Amino acid sequence: MTLRLMLFEWRNLCGDRTPLLIALLLGLSIVYGAANGSRWVWFQRETIAAAVGEEHERLAGIRNDIPKLDAGEKKVTPFTDPRLPQYFGRSLGVKLAAMPPAATGALSIGQSDLYPYYFKISTNSKETFANNDEIENPVHLLAGRFDLAFVIVYLLPLMILAFSYNLVSAEKEAGTLALTLSQPVTLNRVVLAKAGLRALFILALATLVPLAGVVAGGVDVAAEGVLPRLLLWIVVTAVYGLFWFGLAIVVNAAGKSSATNAIVLASAWLLIVLLIPAILNLAVNSAYPVPSRVEMIQAIRTAGDEATRQGSQLLARYLEDHPELAPARGGDSAPDFATLLIAVNDATERKVRPVLEDFERQVASRQAMVDDLRYVSPAITAQLAFNDLAGSSSQRYRHFLSQVDDYHLRWREFFVPRIMARQKIAVADLDRLPAFEFREEETGAVARRVQAGVLGILLPGLALLVPALQRLRRYRVAG
Repeated sequence: MTLRLMLFEWRNLCGDRTPLLIALLLGLSIVYGAANGSRWVWFQRETIAAAVGEEHERLAGIRNDIPKLDAGEKKVTPFTDPRLPQYFGRSLGVKLAAMPPAATGALSIGQSDLYPYYFKISTNSKETFANNDEIENPVHLLAGRFDLAFVIVYLLPLMILAFSYNLVSAEKEAGTLALTLSQPVTLNRVVLAKAGLRALFILALATLVPLAGVVAGGVDVAAEGVLPRLLLWIVVTAVYGLFWFGLAIVVNAAGKSSATNAIVLASAWLLIVLLIPAILNLAVNSAYPVPSRVEMIQAIRTAGDEATRQGSQLLARYLEDHPELAPARGGDSAPDFATLLIAVNDATERKVRPVLEDFERQVASRQAMVDDLRYVSPAITAQLAFNDLAGSSSQRYRHFLSQVDDYHLRWREFFVPRIMARQKIAVADLDRLPAFEFREEETGAVARRVQAGVLGILLPGLALLVPALQRLRRYRVAG
């Protein structure tokens, strides 16, 4: 009986071409969102590839220049001599630490256009390269980008509600509901058949079309972690869509007119998708104001200036803490700019560390509050889940920064002893330079966060739907 009801409903819908209009609007939105996401992923990859190409070319030139400099065939100033570790490690031979976009990155741009995804690592303090910003269109940064996640979170609910706001009221107003219920069928079954047909149609479009585009775009589904992420993306999309269908059933069960249902559902969309996230943003900003980047940068500069004025004393203290780096007796122990800079950088980092820790603690507290309150709106929950699955989440970025910190430490450990010993860089040293390789987050950690989000959407939907189905049993067919 349910299948027969669904087939009958499909013929009714096709009569007014509603499915065609929905498919056209949703399909165009999905294609445009997928194209924007793919274009951003392509831009990131091209940017990283260009930076890597420049690095290879620069290091190849250094490899060719060092023998010529040793043989006296070429002359350079000390500041451009790649054999001097203080200049090689600080500018001439810097290497790249990059976070490539995830294989599923086209699904959600998220905040990946705000987070830097590559750094040039040097022997200078981390703050000298970690606070550089991309030059980007501020309008894009303010409004965000139109991507697949935007289509699912913002536009899909509108199409679902436009497709299901009159599940019951239309037949009641047309006078056919009593005739339908004169058959051996309950109103619950009729409503679920109508909603189920619409859900199959819309959610098939919302999941299969983007997945076909992702696969056609060259994503290796067999690569590690890709298939589970795609499957979870389907689950989140389906659960999010079913939440809105459930909400439509709840409103229809109240027995109001189609016009009233449309107004109520539009208001619900406005509240859940726009107002609650805006209110949450205000609450987070009030509880944990955005840390001032200007104050942080000013603190770094002040600490650097103070450390520079105390260079000799700081170097002596540094050598007391690191006696293995002290010059051998009888050697040239007069401090030069390079050795003083090591001590200055070390002292600057120690003075600035409390400021940076406060900054990072504030940012972490903001994110923790968002994570705790995301369940007040299924739209927020779905967006964060999509960001996780696409590799554009704040968690993945922090995972990247921890690897950058480790690489920066290894880079300085390689060069500082050579600078203190005034040992020149040889060609063989180029093959021993520390290398960076981004390690992706474990799929299990991402899956656990996404599963929590799925439950955060599913449980409120069920809490609304179950009473609505009970109310449909007492629905007034006439009057």
